[in-house]
Amino acid sequence: MPRYALKIEYDGGPFAGWQRQAQGQVSVQGVIEEALARLEPGAHTIAAAGRTDAGVHATGQVAHCDLVREWEPFRVGEALNHHLRPHPVSVLAVARVGDDFHARFSAIERRYLFRLVVRRAPATHDRGHVWQVKNPLDLAAMREGAAHLVGLHDFTTFRASICQAKSPVKTLDEIAVAELPYPGGTEYRFTLRARSFLHNQVRSIVGTLERVGAGAWAPGDVKAALEARDRAACGPVSPPDGLYLTGVGYPADPF
Repeated sequence: MPRYALKIEYDGGPFAGWQRQAQGQVSVQGVIEEALARLEPGAHTIAAAGRTDAGVHATGQVAHCDLVREWEPFRVGEALNHHLRPHPVSVLAVARVGDDFHARFSAIERRYLFRLVVRRAPATHDRGHVWQVKNPLDLAAMREGAAHLVGLHDFTTFRASICQAKSPVKTLDEIAVAELPYPGGTEYRFTLRARSFLHNQVRSIVGTLERVGAGAWAPGDVKAALEARDRAACGPVSPPDGLYLTGVGYPADPF
């Protein structure tokens, strides 16, 4: 059966997450599989590089599917986008790939962005797409705290209690914090890069770093929390609104 890789963008707000859910809950995976069934009748199961939680967005999710017919990749993308309407999901690119390609297991890198906005007035255009706080944040302190998390560590403190990963040991290749102007305030963008992430790892890290920026934690407290290897030592978990899966890396880019 021909295999196709899909690069996907979506607004996670209306969905119960990426993964197919029980009846009555709408998921990103579910609506794409329904669109595939309209392209080729029958049951379809797709696999994705990242199983994002409810409310988490994507600008560069990657999934793969198997079809019966040989289709031109362009036609697959056009048909899926037609059948996905009116859901806030778009297929940005489609590529024919080998049978050994797997969106999840072939991936060697995942990249996330978290957008945090500081301003007093409520967000309007970005409502549901940023985490908004009202008090000023210290960029230098957040960068200093973030530096303690780069590298190979036991991230037990920064993973959800329901995380199903076999090991809490991960290598965080990069975490950068940038400050940008924002209408009526300031935007902070956290970019994180690793081969894989634990459940809620990014949101736990950002929530903790926000406490550092607000002055409630010292930068060195991040190191102490990491070394505690205790979920109770973590700061608050940030909401999903500001989190985006922005890209997935492979040994050879299928697109």
